[in-house]
Amino acid sequence: MPVASLNDSEFDAAVAAGVCVVDFWATWCGPCRMMAPIFESVAAEMADRPVKFFRVDVDEAPASAGRFGVQSIPTLLVLKDGAEVDVSVGVTPPAKLRKMVEAALS
Repeated sequence: MPVASLNDSEFDAAVAAGVCVVDFWATWCGPCRMMAPIFESVAAEMADRPVKFFRVDVDEAPASAGRFGVQSIPTLLVLKDGAEVDVSVGVTPPAKLRKMVEAALS
């Protein structure tokens, strides 16, 4: 499954069940543009695993970003059944992102 974009109205239903990784980003954010190919690559690598990858533009979904206290971007949030289990702020290396996902899946 490719990385899907979410807005505020879709967010809760999309992350309600299972393990989800959400990349909070913005089009004007340089580090976010650096994070995007890493996020897409890890999502593709883990396509056979029971995890969903989403991107949320903080300018288009301010309520979702605010609810999780996102103040700096990029922020990666790992959710399990809608609850936060891990977070990483800034450009996250692929190995760290994989480790975050594996921990949530175990």
